Amino acid sequence: MRLRLVFATALLTLAASPAALAWSALGHQMVGELAQRHISPAAQTQVDLLLAGEPDPTLAGVAAWADRLRDLEPERFKATSRWHYVNTPPGQGCGYEPARDCPDGQCVIGAIEAQRRILADRNQPLEARRDALKFIVHFVGDVHQPMHANNRDDLGGNRYQVSLRTDLQPEAYARKHYVDGVMGTNLHSIWDYYILGSEGLSLQQYSDRLDALPWPPMPVDGPQTGPDAWAGESCRLIDARSVYPDGHKMDQSYLDEYRPLAEQRVRQAAWRLAQILDADLGG
Repeated sequence: MRLRLVFATALLTLAASPAALAWSALGHQMVGELAQRHISPAAQTQVDLLLAGEPDPTLAGVAAWADRLRDLEPERFKATSRWHYVNTPPGQGCGYEPARDCPDGQCVIGAIEAQRRILADRNQPLEARRDALKFIVHFVGDVHQPMHANNRDDLGGNRYQVSLRTDLQPEAYARKHYVDGVMGTNLHSIWDYYILGSEGLSLQQYSDRLDALPWPPMPVDGPQTGPDAWAGESCRLIDARSVYPDGHKMDQSYLDEYRPLAEQRVRQAAWRLAQILDADLGG
């Protein structure tokens, strides 16, 4: 009875809860941390210049800023909310058409491209380049999260409700949906928070583990270097790996099964972020 109550409550309160975003703070911070370990000295000099004055002047320290705009600058978050994802029409594969899928550049692909132009232009004001850097760190992470570039008609898994039996305490906003060890949530949040968080490692511990693996990490579909290709990888992973479960009840076994894939996407995002920063800041 309690399990049914959790599930029903999640359905009724989805609209009232903060929208699930791509990767938790931990996932985004790992992308920034790993990338910073592999950028060139020239790019590092520019990163230090641009992030001077930030509370944590590192790529990991600013990696979740684009999500925190929800609280810091609500109107700005509203204006940039479409920059976090891209969707292709259901039933039409994963082919990306800018005019259809990213009108006026309002998607994660268009946002990465636009912010890169600002970052690389040293005639731009320092503040604009600083924000561009913070956006890029975040959005490169976003586009590698499979739920942020898919072809399902469910808002990137936000409408796919699940009940997860887990010992991992939910984030503060969602704790009211955690009853008797069962979390009423959605598939997007599973990928955002629970798959990585349930490993129980700190940022440094997890980053050290992933950085000890062969570098650079192999891309999924070869060495494509553009955000449209990275989004296509994420979209195809949704279908090829059948990340949608057969039902709506989950336990630790799902998290364990897909954690290696999530870790691979974090490492690929970090590698590609380092390449972007070397190209745009290292000259």
